[in-house]
Amino acid sequence: MTTRINFFPILILIGQLLLLLPRHRNTAYAAAGGRWDLLISNIGISSMHMQLLNNDRIVMYDRTDFGASNISLPNGKCRNNTNDLTLKVDCTAHSVEYDVSTNSIRPLMVQTDVWCSSGSATSDGTLVQTGGFNDGENVVRVLKPCNGNKITCDWKEIGGALIQSRWYATNHVLPDGKQIIIGGREAFNYEFYPKTLSTNNIFNLPFLQQTNDPREENNLYPFVFLNVDGNLFIFANNRAILFDYTRDTIVKTYPQISGGDPRNYPSTGSAVLLPLKNLEAQIIQVEVLVCGGTKNGSFLRAQRGNFLGALNTCGRITITDPNPQWIMETMPLARIMGDMVILPNGNVLIINGAAAGTAGWELGRSPVLSPVIYRPDNPINSKFEVQNSSTIPRMYHSTTILLRDGRVLVSGSNPHGFYNFTGVLYPTELSLEAFSPSYLDSESVNLRPRVISPASRRKVKYGGHVNIQFIVPGPINRNLVKVTMVAPGFNTHSFTMNQRMLVLSSGNVTQVGTSTYKINSIFPNSSKLAPPGYYMLFVVHQDIPSEGIWIRI
Repeated sequence: MTTRINFFPILILIGQLLLLLPRHRNTAYAAAGGRWDLLISNIGISSMHMQLLNNDRIVMYDRTDFGASNISLPNGKCRNNTNDLTLKVDCTAHSVEYDVSTNSIRPLMVQTDVWCSSGSATSDGTLVQTGGFNDGENVVRVLKPCNGNKITCDWKEIGGALIQSRWYATNHVLPDGKQIIIGGREAFNYEFYPKTLSTNNIFNLPFLQQTNDPREENNLYPFVFLNVDGNLFIFANNRAILFDYTRDTIVKTYPQISGGDPRNYPSTGSAVLLPLKNLEAQIIQVEVLVCGGTKNGSFLRAQRGNFLGALNTCGRITITDPNPQWIMETMPLARIMGDMVILPNGNVLIINGAAAGTAGWELGRSPVLSPVIYRPDNPINSKFEVQNSSTIPRMYHSTTILLRDGRVLVSGSNPHGFYNFTGVLYPTELSLEAFSPSYLDSESVNLRPRVISPASRRKVKYGGHVNIQFIVPGPINRNLVKVTMVAPGFNTHSFTMNQRMLVLSSGNVTQVGTSTYKINSIFPNSSKLAPPGYYMLFVVHQDIPSEGIWIRI
């Protein structure tokens, strides 16, 4: 008689044992997580520009020369519109303020055309916005954060404050708190705001003319970062320089990015200054990451209906190295018009954009709906991780910024000359979404720190030592705690101006009560490391950040 062996329990046991084995995956192509939430379906405008203020409100604006928006100005206000032949009197808003705490929108009033402009927050938190088009090309507009009388909390305009018209320019806050405004269409120069007797001029920058491709440009909205020596790293098209603006001198010329393809508007990639660490060291390593863009000639081909695929590469360079070289990495998803956001834990979120075509009206194709997280400190083949997809295409004229609670706000997308909601591939988008990275998942609640002191809006001194107290409800790994500070940037056209993270030098974590801990952190000792202003400060435990608090340095 033959004995029949039942293999089923054995197979179950083998399966259970396999589950216990370490699982290795190529995280570059693994869908990981993140959650999308629709906050408001219609904010009234398509957000082309976006800035977080230190009162946790976000200022967004579009342009004023295309007709009516979908939100009215308050109290019967209207403006004479000299830039629009079809709408001489405009009673709609082209700028709004979003209140994070109430999830509500308030219309704001801009008088002149802010189309494709630039800006940044000053040391006292005021948003200074520069340039635009038509009657706005030489105008500076300011908006102070305020929580009081909302009627008076609105844009103030300063006509003729710029010497050169600025359209598609880039701003950066300098160590003295002033702003430098670089480039723009047919503006191969730079100027400062506010102006002094010695800076009441424009200063030529031939590098911008040298990087200007005939009929394509490919050097608008240049990527600008403040180096730790006080000089400016300026990337335009496919090249970069280190520039001493105080002496109007190029300090260093960097190698062309590998492949030579353009990365700036309209071949729009994006870039970030990677987190600055070891701030007490004699030599601080500074790295820049440039991702996406498209091939040479793509803009002209797209105008003829031939939409070339976007680039799938990132270039990373140590700009402080004596012999800097580009190290190229491959993204899991090719992308043009993508945005790059530094998350509180030091990772980089790559979001929005398209897989073909270029920036410009009607010139993008194939929306990229899945964000990607880039982990700068991971090994070379495991830096990228694909996240869960949105359902809303975010094409040309989309915007995104980091919020203090760790979410990433996303809005905009209008690849048309006017608001167009029907009969087009990618309708004008008026919605507001938030992407929550996986560090906000409920599974992480016991590991998530909560800062209890200092209080938000604390003023700190350069080089100052501050005890930061925080709570971690569950088990803590004291070796995996760090403190980061992030400057809120001005986002438009796939680049966030003044985006900057510093990892503070800190002592040991000590327990001071039940689930309560203290860490002594040292703030940067120079405004070349951290220009004066407001920053969001986070305590990060095992890559899970606290909600941020505002500090002013």
